[in-house]
Amino acid sequence: MTDKTTKTTEEEEATTSRRNLFAGALGTAVVAGAVLGSSKAAQATVDSSKSKLQQVLSRGVLRVGTGSTNPPWHFEDDTGKLVGMDIDMARLIAKSLFDDPTKVEFVIQGSDARIPSLITDKVDVICQWMTITAGRAQQVEFTVPYYREGVGLLVMADNPKYKKFDDLMMAGDSVKVGAMQNVFIEEWIHKGLPQAKVDQFDSPDTTLQALNAGRVDAYLGDQSAIRWLMNQFPGRYADSGYGWLPNSYASAVRPGDPVWLNWVNTVYREALMGVDFDTMKASYKKWFGIDVATPKVGFPGEFQ
Repeated sequence: MTDKTTKTTEEEEATTSRRNLFAGALGTAVVAGAVLGSSKAAQATVDSSKSKLQQVLSRGVLRVGTGSTNPPWHFEDDTGKLVGMDIDMARLIAKSLFDDPTKVEFVIQGSDARIPSLITDKVDVICQWMTITAGRAQQVEFTVPYYREGVGLLVMADNPKYKKFDDLMMAGDSVKVGAMQNVFIEEWIHKGLPQAKVDQFDSPDTTLQALNAGRVDAYLGDQSAIRWLMNQFPGRYADSGYGWLPNSYASAVRPGDPVWLNWVNTVYREALMGVDFDTMKASYKKWFGIDVATPKVGFPGEFQ
C-alpha cells in the first residue's frame, strides 16, 4: 500500500490517399510527402513514450500537489488522514492508473506553490481547488473542470429577519455582511448586495464566530464552504439561496504533454458522465450535500 504524504512548498496526419492526376514532379512530391508523414508519425510515437503518463506508470506512484487546511476540498480528518474533494479526485486518477487509489504521494503545499511545483516537475498533477484563469492557462494546462464555484451568503437558520437573499437585499444598508479580509471583498459583496455594510475579519473562523454571535447578519463564503458548514451543522445555518462570481475548479498539468493531459481528461470525463459516475456522485454528496442526477442513457448529454 503506497498512500503517502510529503510536505513541501497537427494538424491531424492526413491518411486519405489522393488520386495522382499529374505525372513527374507532382508524383514525386506525393511520394515524398507520404514518407515525411510516416516520419512524423514515428516521431509522435517516440514523443508519446516520453509522456508523463509513461513516467508515472513506470514509477508506480502518482505525485499530487494539494493542500491540507481547506475543507471540504483538502484537510485532515480527526484521525489525521488527508480527505476532501480534491483528495477524491487524486485517488480517482491513481485508481485509473494502478487499480489502487492508495498509490498516491501527496505533496502538501501552499496555493502560491501550485504552478512552481508543476513547472519544476515536483508533482505530476495539481488537485488543489485551482481556479481556471486565462493568466494561469499561459503557464499550465488545465483539465476539464470538476466543480463550478461561486460566492454566497450564509445566515443563521433561526434568524427571524433574514432567511433568504431577497430579505437581505430589501434591508439595504441595515444589513451587515461578514467576510475574510481581502482587498476586493467590499467590491465582491456589493456585486450581490450593493448597499450592505461590510465587516472584515482575519479568518473564516472568526467570521463564522461573528455570525454565531449576531455581530453580522450574513457570512460571505464560497458556496462549497457554505454547503460544507450546513452539512456539518444540520439545522444551525441556512443558505440564502443566491450565488454569484462563478469560477471553475480544475486540475492542472505541466504544459507540452498532450498525452498526459488527454489521459487525465478521460478519467475526469468518465467520472462526470460515464463509468466512474458513481464515484463522483458519492463525492458530491459527501462533501457538498449535493445529489447529482445520473446522466441519461442515449445521446451524450455533454454534446447537447
